[in-house]
Amino acid sequence: MNADRPYQNAKKNSDKQNARIEHDKALERAILSLITDDTELFKQFMDNQDFKKWLADTVFGLTYGSAA
Repeated sequence: MNADRPYQNAKKNSDKQNARIEHDKALERAILSLITDDTELFKQFMDNQDFKKWLADTVFGLTYGSAA
């Protein structure tokens, strides 16, 4: 997440809500890139809303407060 430019820009120049929106988009891009390597993770992310929310909340919590 910390390498994603739109998310980093939102963290620096926007409020927490917009940073969360960019974070969630970045997370989806990262998960989509895993589709060929880890289909079970991709399937869980796409089909299991509880898992998707948990993963998004966890990664956002770990990255939002970190230095850009």
